[in-house]
Amino acid sequence: MTNMSRLLNQPPNMGLPFETTDDTYYFPERVEHYDPDNRTGTIRWNRYLRKPRLSFNQIDFPFAESQAWEFPEEYEKSPVSVFEIDFVTERTLRLRIGSRHMHLPPAKSTLMLSDEGGNTSPVWHTERREDSVVHSSEHGSVTVQFSPWEIIVKDKVGRVLTETRGYSDISSLLNTNGLPFCYTRSSIDMENRFAASFSLQADEKLYGTGESFTRLDKRGQRIDLFTTDALSVQTPRMYKPIPFYLSSRGYGMFVHASSPLSFDFGASYDDTLSIFTGEEELDLFIFLGSPKEVLSEYTRLTGRSPLPPLWSFGLWMSRITYSSETEVREVAAKLADNRIPCDVIHLDTGWFEKDWRCNYQFSEKRFDDPARMISDLKEQGYRISLWQLPYFTPTNPLFAEIVDQGLAVTTADGKLPTDDAILDFSNPDTIKWYKKKLAGLLEMGVGAIKVDFGEAAPMNGVYASGKTGFHEHNLYPLRYNRAASEATLETNNESIIWARSAWAGSQRYPIHWGGDAENTDNAMASTLRGGLSLGLSGFSFWSHDIGGFVKSSPENLYRRWLPFGMLTSHSRCHGLPPKEPWAYGEAFMAMFRETVNLKYSLMPYVYTQAKLSADAGHPMLRPLFLEYPEDPGCWLVEDEYLFGSNLLVAPFFEEAAERRVYLPPGEWVDYQSGMRYAGGTWHDIAAGDLPVVLLVRSGAILVHMNPALSTAFLDWSELRFVAFAAEEDEQQERSVNLFEPLEQRMYQVRVRGGAICDIRSDSESIQVDSKSGWRAQIF
Repeated sequence: MTNMSRLLNQPPNMGLPFETTDDTYYFPERVEHYDPDNRTGTIRWNRYLRKPRLSFNQIDFPFAESQAWEFPEEYEKSPVSVFEIDFVTERTLRLRIGSRHMHLPPAKSTLMLSDEGGNTSPVWHTERREDSVVHSSEHGSVTVQFSPWEIIVKDKVGRVLTETRGYSDISSLLNTNGLPFCYTRSSIDMENRFAASFSLQADEKLYGTGESFTRLDKRGQRIDLFTTDALSVQTPRMYKPIPFYLSSRGYGMFVHASSPLSFDFGASYDDTLSIFTGEEELDLFIFLGSPKEVLSEYTRLTGRSPLPPLWSFGLWMSRITYSSETEVREVAAKLADNRIPCDVIHLDTGWFEKDWRCNYQFSEKRFDDPARMISDLKEQGYRISLWQLPYFTPTNPLFAEIVDQGLAVTTADGKLPTDDAILDFSNPDTIKWYKKKLAGLLEMGVGAIKVDFGEAAPMNGVYASGKTGFHEHNLYPLRYNRAASEATLETNNESIIWARSAWAGSQRYPIHWGGDAENTDNAMASTLRGGLSLGLSGFSFWSHDIGGFVKSSPENLYRRWLPFGMLTSHSRCHGLPPKEPWAYGEAFMAMFRETVNLKYSLMPYVYTQAKLSADAGHPMLRPLFLEYPEDPGCWLVEDEYLFGSNLLVAPFFEEAAERRVYLPPGEWVDYQSGMRYAGGTWHDIAAGDLPVVLLVRSGAILVHMNPALSTAFLDWSELRFVAFAAEEDEQQERSVNLFEPLEQRMYQVRVRGGAICDIRSDSESIQVDSKSGWRAQIF
């Protein structure tokens, strides 16, 4: 690893070893044997080296076939290894390839995979041909070509989605830049490493890879998947890298690995996508379908987010940091006095005796009776969230205990790899110790634990799992998320944390927030891209620091950022003080109140969309193409989003009276002004009273309620059903899903621009029938 990353905990470029002239390269030549019934076979690999070539005063290093040079001569020049294909569902297949001769261990289920995924005994048909075998389901096919060896993935109409890139595909006398599907044998450590190269089409777009802050479409980028404290939202580094992507062609891929990876999305060679791994075995899952179908398949495999508690969808008020009981009670009182709804008050790094020195105990000097404080605030509708981290400095009173009990990560010689004692969550004793510490706080009444950091698991560490940091570093956030989530579930019976770092599978332990955003327009835009990318990587729920984190928020930026922050699944104001709205004056506070009231009044919609998203494995924060994949324009937009299925949000990323907005097909209604716009094109749309463009899909019914100072005080017996009826057909039947069960009561439906009609709920199904003929069923 030293030749790939020179600095501590910085992402390595796993593609660099595939540029060296020191290593031996092996390209797949042909299938030696393939059993179509068991879908297992063997590949013969040919040996190549990079050799210098002079051409018109330029030196390049193309590949040339190489003779064996080992001693004794019994080592094969062209080794043979095993590959296999497995069908998980009619849309999901698994491709595994070994590099160590005839050895391919049994398929493993790791922490990344969900126990609930299961095998559905999918129906795939097999067709034997002279030079290939084709396996097909109702959704597509995979062809195993024998000579040369190739894997070809097609959709249900026979269109090639992607295929492996062989040496003959990308090499010629004058062009030797592409890298074919291969593995290398390292001259440094004799490790084998895969480069899985697949074809890209000219118009193909690629999305996902976790909370990536770079351009939403990853085509032309190289993404290094290695959990890192990014210290920013304007960098390629990621707190939450996920080895998954989906394509506009109608497929997605998940690399089942925890070692560092790099995805080259045509950055080095435009028509080739290369996945660089540090693994000797390649383990890929390929999913077929639309973006929604691919996400549902991926989350069926790796798990879906459970529905967090209702209170978590309210406002979280925070700063760096509330440091005393007096301060916390004052904030709660001012929120109530100024009629600002809020559900959570977060205590960041200052609730210990010494800031940042986590010992899981409230400062006795500054908190007279924390249990009573928590109880009093809960009666007022407020939960308490507490910050902590898994790193313990030598001056921390818990340091010696952690080291003496063997709960920390160590090196091979038993020493600490850094100055800190870093909890080893692959050790069951560590998990037990950690859960006990959290349980003491949760039993006191704490609502949520902030699971901060987790991106710096030492690469030179040796873990209780028996693995080194090379395989445990990326898994660390997943283990950390799980431990805190399980502790909360076991004590409070609620599935909620507030985490910064993640890996594949972490979506099973919501909620995650976006890290340390700068207080700038660009950081606001990058934050949105990160949230959309994370949603396209299997995470239903996500939040971020409204107004930015690292400095005090400029008022005009905070004002524009707030509607974006409130129109996401979870909403937290956090960062360098002041963050409280009264610090900015009466006009700002009035706007703040109105914006927060908007989310609380839409809580039936928000909670319903949360339930539907969690069940399907879809994000609440959606790029336009997720709902409108057939519209080419939707694939190009990265500065707008859909909040659930019916609301379109276009934040203002600069001071302006209006902004350019692309609308998907159909008709759209401005939530603030009532103006109607045709979809499938661009519009210049002005902000309303709130500095945001908020549009509703025509024909949608939005369920509203009266806002309250906390979700604990919301009155679910008085709901307003606002129908944004299509102008050209108000008699068309509409439907809306409402998750919260309703009792038998009378309601009014207010049709914007139309009739007001009465409805009665006899059960969980509500029938609506107005005299004008407009009907709706809410179920």
